[in-house]
Amino acid sequence: MSFEVLIDRSAQYPVITLRNKVSGAEAEVYGFGGLLNAFRLPVDGRLVNVIEGFTSVADAIANITHGFKSAKLSPYVCRLHKGSYAFQDRSFKVNGFYMGDHAIHGLIYNQPFDIIQTNEDATQAAVTLQYQYDGGDAGYPFPFTMQVQWKLSDGGSSGGRLTVVTSFTNRHHDVVPLSDGWHPYFTLGNNLDDYSLQFNSGMQVAFSKDLLPTGDTLPDERFLYGASLKGIELDNCFLLDTSKASSRCILQNGRLRLTIEPNASYPYLQIYTPPHRKSIAIENLSSAPDAFNNGIGLIVVNSGEKKEFSTSYVLMADA
Repeated sequence: MSFEVLIDRSAQYPVITLRNKVSGAEAEVYGFGGLLNAFRLPVDGRLVNVIEGFTSVADAIANITHGFKSAKLSPYVCRLHKGSYAFQDRSFKVNGFYMGDHAIHGLIYNQPFDIIQTNEDATQAAVTLQYQYDGGDAGYPFPFTMQVQWKLSDGGSSGGRLTVVTSFTNRHHDVVPLSDGWHPYFTLGNNLDDYSLQFNSGMQVAFSKDLLPTGDTLPDERFLYGASLKGIELDNCFLLDTSKASSRCILQNGRLRLTIEPNASYPYLQIYTPPHRKSIAIENLSSAPDAFNNGIGLIVVNSGEKKEFSTSYVLMADA
């Protein structure tokens, strides 16, 4: 078989490696948070990792809230105004992680995911992880099942394709609110000033000083046709043009090119450039931040209903 799945259980949570034995491309996934810790490709005789991840599972456990690297964002994404919202004529306040006055990044970024299935054959290596949320946070007392499938497949002779599919099943007896997303940091080497960025959006969500949507939008066509990131600082949410055949985002630096290909389930793109400028967070989101309050992209899930979200990362090294 061309692909293999390797599982290391020596740490507190399993570390799963998906590997293409022909091309050498591989992905490393943690059972902790279901997060992607590495996506590697052989370039000039060495493995290059394009994910700013953790040194170990223990490092992830200790430091996940320092930047939320690769965190799963659910059942709400980014900021939730003062951690509070109203739904179905009831008021709620979550006990999640707060940055200043506002809760951020959901409730399951640090939860244990169980391995429920693996698959390795001539075309792919895949692992499916599952977390059962019991409704224990008073601010989101709605049980659900979360499954995350990471799948490594052929990305061509000089690349790899990594697809992640999230399935959310509502186990509550009534409808529940939902936003979903991911928070990976990508690094292609050197400083962000050497990178270019392109994605299909000419509009961003207008933010308040607290980075909460105001309800307005602002025209922003800087990245429609590709632009250098030299001197550019971002902490913005963009509306992807899902009417196009591809709402992809392309990050490039020298020979390395990363293409992010969300399907229509992720029509928002949050982008953040950290002060160290050695990586960039490119976050596929199902809604704008604070959707539980502003309703921008909010999903309402019926009892027993399943919602799926998918995006792919395609890594290539140009000749």
